[in-house]
Amino acid sequence: MARRNHPKLRPQPMSDTRTVKARSGSATAIVGVRKIFAAETGNYFLLLGTTLFLVVFGLVMVLSSSSVTSYTETDDFFSGFMRQGLFAIIGVPIMLLASRAPSSFWKKWAGLAILGSVFLQILVVATPLGVSRGGNTNWLALGSFTLQPSEFTKVSLAIWIASILATRMDRLHDIRQVAWPIAPVAGAAMLLVLLGGDLGTVTIIMALVLGALFLAGVRLRLLAIPIGIALVFGPLAAFSRSSRSGRIDAWLSGCTSPNAYVDACWQTVHGWWALAAGGVFGSGLGNSKAKWLWLPEASSDFIFAIIGEELGLLGTILVLLLFVLLAFSFLRIIRSNPDPFARITVGAIMVWIVSQAFVNIAVVLGVLPVLGVPLPLMSSGGSALTTTLLAIGIALSFARNQHPAPKRSVVEKG
Repeated sequence: MARRNHPKLRPQPMSDTRTVKARSGSATAIVGVRKIFAAETGNYFLLLGTTLFLVVFGLVMVLSSSSVTSYTETDDFFSGFMRQGLFAIIGVPIMLLASRAPSSFWKKWAGLAILGSVFLQILVVATPLGVSRGGNTNWLALGSFTLQPSEFTKVSLAIWIASILATRMDRLHDIRQVAWPIAPVAGAAMLLVLLGGDLGTVTIIMALVLGALFLAGVRLRLLAIPIGIALVFGPLAAFSRSSRSGRIDAWLSGCTSPNAYVDACWQTVHGWWALAAGGVFGSGLGNSKAKWLWLPEASSDFIFAIIGEELGLLGTILVLLLFVLLAFSFLRIIRSNPDPFARITVGAIMVWIVSQAFVNIAVVLGVLPVLGVPLPLMSSGGSALTTTLLAIGIALSFARNQHPAPKRSVVEKG
């Protein structure tokens, strides 16, 4: 009788049964999440964490820098922020889904991706679907939806060039093996973007291509050929339009001419003033004066100036350190992955994002003329944000399941 009345032998009430089932369900969910991230490495989480921090930081600064412009255009202070937040909500899951794809997936679809991006760019420059903004025809309008195909060209070129070079690692000393078919395809992609007037994006694509070739192991004497072509035709393209040549002339003069101040140097000078007004600690988040319609493109190309004004020198240094950490994450993935396709792809993506950040910051500081290049992951712009997150997702897919090379035993060493 005593054994029958023992608490452990009594039948479980319904509430206790439900509790047990709930606990088992929670445990199953936890196990499922652990299985999802079981193969992830420190490189994976370093790149993912840095990226997410930059995205959140960018959303905060877009909210601050776009509020006045949003109100004047839509009577809503939050319209620009809500639009950027929507693209972040779309882009982050795309990044996480891309991180689950195997290497074979990117190799399989690389050719179709580059063909698709080139086709979309043809629609921009050769059909009425192309839309001009800021003097450049680089947008494609599909009904009420607009996108920038040149941003997709960066992603497709990164994986496509890597897929070509990875199969020719023992023939990279031969100029014919390197030039065909990379030179005509990459050249056509850059020419189509240049026909739309977007010299800044062409510069980034050129850096991406050269970075992929260099990291693949192409000899410097072979790289001197495309660099020489760029040095010859670059100035010709830069001065082919009066608006662009005016900005370059004003930049070369140091923006000292009063006539240039009200035209070509307005954006640059007001960007300097915003940075100077911030000082070391900044005027405080949301307290920018330049965003009150004094600084054009405050939430996109010149968001770094707003960061400097509101968060000061410390805020700008934080941004620089974050991009340094992002580059460090890419380098760790490159060093730890034995697959040439993975190394070249991640290297091309790294060169693209880091060089674009450098160009954007250099433009704001006045080191380079205004090129219309956004700050990756931080500036407003849906196409730029989603494609950059997709590219980082591809890098994350190569960061998964990485294992260090096995250590040699004492017998093997002997």
